Amino acid sequence: MLTPSTAELFTAIEVLRKLGLRINEHAAHSVLQMSDSSLGEHYAGRIGVNAIEQTSRIDGVAEQLKNWREELLQQRRQNVSQSV
Repeated sequence: MLTPSTAELFTAIEVLRKLGLRINEHAAHSVLQMSDSSLGEHYAGRIGVNAIEQTSRIDGVAEQLKNWREELLQQRRQNVSQSV
């Protein structure tokens, strides 16, 4: 398996960031559509919890990718400074 480029990692990070935003927007829209009943409030609560869980996982993966990207950039800087 080939190591992704830093540009590919950056793109993946941006895609994850936008996915997290989309999940939050969808959750907010769904909550607004719920009826003002106890069942509607229950579903709205579940939607909110699910959105938080999903975005937390997405944020964790994005953070790992950021760290990996930074490591690759650091390796590149070291390789350039060693070859000069």
